[in-house]
Amino acid sequence: MTRYEREGAAPPAPEPLRTPVADAHCHLDLMGTDLDEALELSASVGVPRVVTIGVDVPSSRLAASQAASHPGVLAAAAIHPNSAGEATDEALREIEALARLDRVRAVGETGLDHYRDTADHADQERSFRAHIAIAKATGTALVIHDREAHADVLRVLAEEGAPERTVFHCFSGDEEMARTCVANGYYLSFAGNVTFKNAGHLRAAAALAPAELLLVETDAPFLTPMPFRGRPNAPYLIPLTVRALAEVRGTDEDTLAAAIDANATRVFGTW
Repeated sequence: MTRYEREGAAPPAPEPLRTPVADAHCHLDLMGTDLDEALELSASVGVPRVVTIGVDVPSSRLAASQAASHPGVLAAAAIHPNSAGEATDEALREIEALARLDRVRAVGETGLDHYRDTADHADQERSFRAHIAIAKATGTALVIHDREAHADVLRVLAEEGAPERTVFHCFSGDEEMARTCVANGYYLSFAGNVTFKNAGHLRAAAALAPAELLLVETDAPFLTPMPFRGRPNAPYLIPLTVRALAEVRGTDEDTLAAAIDANATRVFGTW
Protein backbone atom coordinates (compact mmCIF):
# COMPACT_ATOMS: atom_id res chain seq x y z
CA MET A 1 0.00 0.00 0.00
CA THR A 2 1.38 3.40 -0.99
CA ARG A 3 1.55 6.43 1.27
CA TYR A 4 -1.20 7.92 -0.91
CA GLU A 5 -3.54 5.02 -0.10
CA ARG A 6 -2.78 5.15 3.64
CA GLU A 7 -3.52 8.85 4.00
CA GLY A 8 -7.14 9.75 4.68
CA ALA A 9 -8.35 6.13 4.62
CA ALA A 10 -8.10 6.04 0.83
CA PRO A 11 -9.33 2.75 -0.66
CA PRO A 12 -6.86 0.13 -1.86
CA ALA A 13 -5.93 0.07 -5.54
CA PRO A 14 -8.19 -2.16 -7.66
CA GLU A 15 -7.00 -4.72 -10.15
CA PRO A 16 -5.51 -2.80 -13.10
CA LEU A 17 -7.44 -2.37 -16.32
CA ARG A 18 -5.99 -4.31 -19.24
CA THR A 19 -7.12 -1.56 -21.63
CA PRO A 20 -6.29 1.96 -20.37
CA VAL A 21 -8.91 4.69 -20.05
CA ALA A 22 -8.90 8.38 -19.22
CA ASP A 23 -10.56 9.97 -16.19
CA ALA A 24 -12.68 12.60 -17.97
CA HIS A 25 -13.33 14.74 -14.89
CA CYS A 26 -11.46 15.16 -11.62
CA HIS A 27 -10.31 17.95 -9.33
CA LEU A 28 -6.63 17.31 -8.71
CA ASP A 29 -6.37 20.47 -6.61
CA LEU A 30 -9.00 19.25 -4.13
CA MET A 31 -7.57 15.81 -3.46
CA GLY A 32 -5.14 16.94 -0.77
CA THR A 33 -2.46 14.46 -1.84
CA ASP A 34 0.86 14.57 -3.64
CA LEU A 35 0.09 15.17 -7.32
CA ASP A 36 2.94 13.13 -8.78
CA GLU A 37 2.20 10.16 -6.55
CA ALA A 38 -1.52 10.32 -7.32
CA LEU A 39 -0.82 10.32 -11.06
CA GLU A 40 1.69 7.50 -10.72
CA LEU A 41 -0.81 5.36 -8.81
CA SER A 42 -3.50 6.13 -11.36
CA ALA A 43 -1.26 5.11 -14.27
CA SER A 44 -0.35 1.88 -12.49
CA VAL A 45 -3.98 0.65 -12.68
CA GLY A 46 -4.57 1.65 -16.30
CA VAL A 47 -5.66 5.27 -15.93
CA PRO A 48 -2.69 7.17 -17.38
CA ARG A 49 -4.62 10.28 -18.49
CA VAL A 50 -6.90 12.67 -16.63
CA VAL A 51 -8.76 15.93 -17.19
CA THR A 52 -8.60 18.26 -14.20
CA ILE A 53 -11.38 20.80 -13.87
CA GLY A 54 -11.52 24.43 -12.82
CA VAL A 55 -14.43 25.85 -10.85
CA ASP A 56 -13.32 29.48 -10.59
CA VAL A 57 -10.51 31.66 -11.94
CA PRO A 58 -7.82 30.56 -9.41
CA SER A 59 -8.56 26.82 -9.76
CA SER A 60 -8.73 27.18 -13.54
CA ARG A 61 -5.30 28.80 -13.54
CA LEU A 62 -3.99 25.97 -11.38
CA ALA A 63 -5.55 23.33 -13.63
CA ALA A 64 -3.88 24.92 -16.65
CA SER A 65 -0.55 24.95 -14.82
CA GLN A 66 -0.88 21.29 -13.79
CA ALA A 67 -1.67 20.32 -17.37
CA ALA A 68 1.27 22.28 -18.70
CA SER A 69 3.70 20.52 -16.36
CA HIS A 70 2.33 16.94 -16.47
CA PRO A 71 1.97 15.07 -19.78
CA GLY A 72 -0.85 12.88 -18.47
CA VAL A 73 -3.03 15.86 -17.53
CA LEU A 74 -5.32 18.09 -19.58
CA ALA A 75 -7.37 20.94 -18.13
CA ALA A 76 -10.75 22.62 -18.27
CA ALA A 77 -11.47 26.18 -17.16
CA ALA A 78 -14.71 27.76 -15.97
CA ILE A 79 -16.66 29.39 -13.18
CA HIS A 80 -18.95 26.85 -11.50
CA PRO A 81 -22.68 27.67 -11.51
CA ASN A 82 -22.66 27.79 -7.70
CA SER A 83 -20.27 30.74 -8.05
CA ALA A 84 -22.05 32.33 -11.00
CA GLY A 85 -22.12 35.69 -9.27
CA GLU A 86 -18.34 35.78 -9.74
CA ALA A 87 -18.69 35.50 -13.52
CA THR A 88 -17.88 39.14 -14.20
CA ASP A 89 -16.78 40.32 -17.62
CA GLU A 90 -13.19 40.40 -16.37
CA ALA A 91 -13.38 36.87 -14.98
CA LEU A 92 -14.95 35.54 -18.18
CA ARG A 93 -12.21 37.17 -20.25
CA GLU A 94 -9.65 35.30 -18.18
CA ILE A 95 -11.52 32.02 -18.61
CA GLU A 96 -11.48 32.58 -22.36
CA ALA A 97 -7.75 33.36 -22.29
CA LEU A 98 -7.11 30.14 -20.37
CA ALA A 99 -9.31 28.18 -22.79
CA ARG A 100 -7.02 29.28 -25.62
CA LEU A 101 -3.97 27.63 -24.02
CA ASP A 102 -2.76 24.46 -25.70
CA ARG A 103 -3.30 22.15 -22.72
CA VAL A 104 -6.72 23.53 -21.77
CA ARG A 105 -9.16 21.52 -23.88
CA ALA A 106 -12.54 22.30 -22.38
CA VAL A 107 -14.69 25.02 -20.86
CA GLY A 108 -16.18 23.64 -17.68
CA GLU A 109 -17.56 22.90 -15.40
CA THR A 110 -20.38 25.24 -16.19
CA GLY A 111 -24.14 24.81 -16.30
CA LEU A 112 -26.98 25.08 -13.81
CA ASP A 113 -27.46 23.88 -10.24
CA HIS A 114 -31.00 24.04 -8.84
CA TYR A 115 -30.11 21.82 -5.88
CA ARG A 116 -27.75 23.96 -3.83
CA ASP A 117 -29.14 27.28 -5.04
CA THR A 118 -26.11 29.18 -3.79
CA ALA A 119 -26.30 31.44 -6.83
CA ASP A 120 -29.22 33.28 -8.36
CA HIS A 121 -30.80 31.35 -11.22
CA ALA A 122 -30.58 34.34 -13.55
CA ASP A 123 -26.85 34.71 -12.79
CA GLN A 124 -26.35 30.99 -13.41
CA GLU A 125 -28.06 31.14 -16.77
CA ARG A 126 -26.16 34.26 -17.83
CA SER A 127 -22.87 32.62 -16.87
CA PHE A 128 -23.81 29.37 -18.62
CA ARG A 129 -24.60 31.19 -21.85
CA ALA A 130 -21.30 33.06 -21.66
CA HIS A 131 -19.37 29.83 -21.18
CA ILE A 132 -21.12 28.22 -24.15
CA ALA A 133 -20.02 31.19 -26.25
CA ILE A 134 -16.44 30.83 -24.99
CA ALA A 135 -16.35 27.12 -25.84
CA LYS A 136 -17.55 27.82 -29.36
CA ALA A 137 -15.14 30.75 -29.82
CA THR A 138 -12.15 28.70 -28.67
CA GLY A 139 -13.12 25.42 -30.33
CA THR A 140 -13.01 23.56 -27.04
CA ALA A 141 -15.38 21.02 -25.52
CA LEU A 142 -18.11 22.11 -23.10
CA VAL A 143 -18.32 20.30 -19.76
CA ILE A 144 -21.72 20.69 -18.10
CA HIS A 145 -22.68 20.61 -14.44
CA ASP A 146 -26.39 19.77 -14.35
CA ARG A 147 -27.93 19.22 -10.95
CA GLU A 148 -31.71 19.04 -10.77
CA ALA A 149 -31.85 21.41 -13.75
CA HIS A 150 -32.25 19.04 -16.71
CA ALA A 151 -34.99 20.89 -18.58
CA ASP A 152 -33.36 24.30 -18.18
CA VAL A 153 -29.92 23.03 -19.21
CA LEU A 154 -31.36 21.45 -22.36
CA ARG A 155 -33.34 24.60 -23.09
CA VAL A 156 -30.30 26.86 -22.86
CA LEU A 157 -28.25 24.52 -25.03
CA ALA A 158 -31.00 24.53 -27.65
CA GLU A 159 -31.33 28.31 -27.54
CA GLU A 160 -27.61 29.00 -27.74
CA GLY A 161 -26.61 26.10 -29.95
CA ALA A 162 -24.38 23.54 -28.25
CA PRO A 163 -20.67 23.29 -29.09
CA GLU A 164 -19.70 20.37 -31.30
CA ARG A 165 -18.42 18.43 -28.27
CA THR A 166 -20.69 18.73 -25.25
CA VAL A 167 -20.28 16.56 -22.15
CA PHE A 168 -22.77 16.02 -19.34
CA HIS A 169 -20.38 15.55 -16.42
CA CYS A 170 -21.57 13.12 -13.74
CA PHE A 171 -24.67 12.38 -15.77
CA SER A 172 -27.60 12.47 -13.36
CA GLY A 173 -30.64 11.99 -15.54
CA ASP A 174 -32.88 9.05 -16.30
CA GLU A 175 -33.54 7.08 -19.50
CA GLU A 176 -35.64 9.85 -21.00
CA MET A 177 -32.94 12.44 -20.36
CA ALA A 178 -30.31 10.07 -21.78
CA ARG A 179 -32.34 9.60 -24.97
CA THR A 180 -32.58 13.37 -25.41
CA CYS A 181 -28.83 13.77 -24.94
CA VAL A 182 -28.08 10.94 -27.34
CA ALA A 183 -30.40 12.43 -29.97
CA ASN A 184 -28.37 15.64 -29.75
CA GLY A 185 -24.99 13.90 -29.81
CA TYR A 186 -24.08 14.92 -26.27
CA TYR A 187 -21.60 12.77 -24.35
CA LEU A 188 -22.71 11.13 -21.10
CA SER A 189 -19.97 10.88 -18.50
CA PHE A 190 -20.68 8.46 -15.65
CA ALA A 191 -19.07 8.72 -12.21
CA GLY A 192 -18.88 6.41 -9.20
CA ASN A 193 -22.46 7.12 -8.18
CA VAL A 194 -23.62 4.80 -10.98
CA THR A 195 -22.60 2.01 -8.56
CA PHE A 196 -24.78 3.26 -5.68
CA LYS A 197 -27.71 1.09 -4.59
CA ASN A 198 -30.28 3.82 -5.25
CA ALA A 199 -28.93 4.69 -8.72
CA GLY A 200 -31.06 2.40 -10.85
CA HIS A 201 -32.01 5.34 -13.09
CA LEU A 202 -28.33 5.98 -13.82
CA ARG A 203 -27.70 2.36 -14.67
CA ALA A 204 -30.69 2.36 -17.00
CA ALA A 205 -29.33 5.47 -18.73
CA ALA A 206 -25.87 3.91 -19.00
CA ALA A 207 -27.33 0.77 -20.52
CA LEU A 208 -29.07 2.57 -23.38
CA ALA A 209 -26.38 5.12 -24.31
CA PRO A 210 -24.39 4.18 -27.41
CA ALA A 211 -20.77 3.27 -26.72
CA GLU A 212 -19.54 6.14 -28.88
CA LEU A 213 -21.09 8.70 -26.50
CA LEU A 214 -19.85 7.27 -23.18
CA LEU A 215 -17.18 8.70 -20.90
CA VAL A 216 -16.12 7.71 -17.40
CA GLU A 217 -14.94 9.95 -14.59
CA THR A 218 -14.25 10.09 -10.88
CA ASP A 219 -15.17 13.69 -10.01
CA ALA A 220 -12.43 13.06 -7.45
CA PRO A 221 -12.29 13.56 -4.54
CA PHE A 222 -16.09 13.08 -4.62
CA LEU A 223 -18.48 10.24 -5.53
CA THR A 224 -16.26 7.29 -4.64
CA PRO A 225 -17.69 4.09 -6.15
CA MET A 226 -18.92 1.17 -4.13
CA PRO A 227 -17.82 -0.56 -2.00
CA PHE A 228 -15.90 2.52 -0.81
CA ARG A 229 -18.63 5.16 -0.86
CA GLY A 230 -17.82 7.96 1.57
CA ARG A 231 -14.06 7.52 1.38
CA PRO A 232 -11.73 9.76 -0.67
CA ASN A 233 -11.97 9.30 -4.41
CA ALA A 234 -9.11 9.55 -6.91
CA PRO A 235 -8.43 8.64 -10.56
CA TYR A 236 -6.95 5.25 -9.61
CA LEU A 237 -10.48 4.06 -8.70
CA ILE A 238 -11.80 4.42 -12.27
CA PRO A 239 -11.53 0.63 -12.85
CA LEU A 240 -14.37 0.07 -10.37
CA THR A 241 -16.71 2.28 -12.38
CA VAL A 242 -15.61 0.86 -15.73
CA ARG A 243 -16.36 -2.66 -14.51
CA ALA A 244 -19.75 -1.62 -13.15
CA LEU A 245 -20.64 -0.03 -16.50
CA ALA A 246 -19.49 -3.12 -18.40
CA GLU A 247 -21.76 -5.28 -16.24
CA VAL A 248 -24.73 -2.96 -16.72
CA ARG A 249 -24.21 -2.94 -20.48
CA GLY A 250 -23.54 -6.67 -20.76
CA THR A 251 -20.22 -6.16 -22.48
CA ASP A 252 -16.66 -7.09 -21.70
CA GLU A 253 -14.41 -4.70 -19.83
CA ASP A 254 -11.77 -4.37 -22.57
CA THR A 255 -14.22 -3.51 -25.34
CA LEU A 256 -15.91 -0.87 -23.21
CA ALA A 257 -12.62 0.61 -21.99
CA ALA A 258 -11.35 0.92 -25.57
CA ALA A 259 -14.53 2.72 -26.65
CA ILE A 260 -14.48 5.08 -23.68
CA ASP A 261 -10.84 5.97 -24.20
CA ALA A 262 -11.40 6.66 -27.89
CA ASN A 263 -14.26 8.98 -26.93
CA ALA A 264 -12.05 10.87 -24.48
CA THR A 265 -9.54 11.50 -27.26
CA ARG A 266 -12.32 12.58 -29.59
CA VAL A 267 -13.63 15.05 -27.01
CA PHE A 268 -10.41 16.42 -25.53
CA GLY A 269 -7.78 15.62 -28.16
CA THR A 270 -4.53 13.78 -27.60
CA TRP A 271 -2.68 14.12 -24.36
